[in-house]
Amino acid sequence: MMIDQNAPLASLELWEDDVLSRYPQPEHKAKEDYRNYDTPERDTVREFYRLNHTYQTYDFVQQKKAEFLSFDKKELPVWGAMEFLNTLVDDSDPDTDLDQLQHLLQTAEAIRADGHPDWFVLTGFLHDMGKVLCLFGEPQWAVVGDTFPVGCKHSDKIVYPEYFVNNPDSYDERYNTKYGVYEPNCGLKNVDMSWGHDEYLYHITKNYLPEPALYMIRYHSFYSQHREHAYNHLLDDHDHEMFKWVNKFNPYDLYSKSPKPPVVSELRPYYEDLIAKYLPATIRL
Repeated sequence: MMIDQNAPLASLELWEDDVLSRYPQPEHKAKEDYRNYDTPERDTVREFYRLNHTYQTYDFVQQKKAEFLSFDKKELPVWGAMEFLNTLVDDSDPDTDLDQLQHLLQTAEAIRADGHPDWFVLTGFLHDMGKVLCLFGEPQWAVVGDTFPVGCKHSDKIVYPEYFVNNPDSYDERYNTKYGVYEPNCGLKNVDMSWGHDEYLYHITKNYLPEPALYMIRYHSFYSQHREHAYNHLLDDHDHEMFKWVNKFNPYDLYSKSPKPPVVSELRPYYEDLIAKYLPATIRL
């Protein structure tokens, strides 16, 4: 089976389904209720993580920050950015006919239904907007996937840790110790994470949203910490407080999908008002 190195997953949804298989909803769905992959699909997930774990190095992250955090690709309203994201079509996902915008509205509406603050609702709506990186030609393994700190030893709690054997940082004495380039409990504000949609969107929104929202955006794919607590040695006390919000957000991220599509035209005025409350008229990508 030939696998495209830039797009090993037939659909970005396969990564999310893999997360669900690892962290099933405790009260409702048993693990076996989620999609069971046949061998070729499982192989593509493994290949995705092989690429991710091979190429997500400390230097790679610095290069991507230099490339994308100049925000010189596009300037458009937030709703326009969501419509741009919607041109990223996952035709091959058999589980749902919903598009990216409908998925995000489902997450946000589940948060709103539970009575959370409006900035929390907005975070649910925005949290995957960084996937527009795919539309700028970035490979899947540099857009989605579990995130993790770079510049220090890779935890064995990260999914498919065996693939870090291919990562040059594993053999670089600057980066392969427990703390690497960091100090004990230095705080995540001083830690570089692997590059992807989480980090990108954090930098787009960091001057506008409340701090708990920024933690949700930046660390919602950091499963080795918020599920496995593998990097407590890097977190400071403030991180631990803020991760209570990440933990609140995570079930909405994972478990709010429904086959019933939201009616975008009915919801758009509410979300446009919410966007206007917190964000500028246009954002730069």
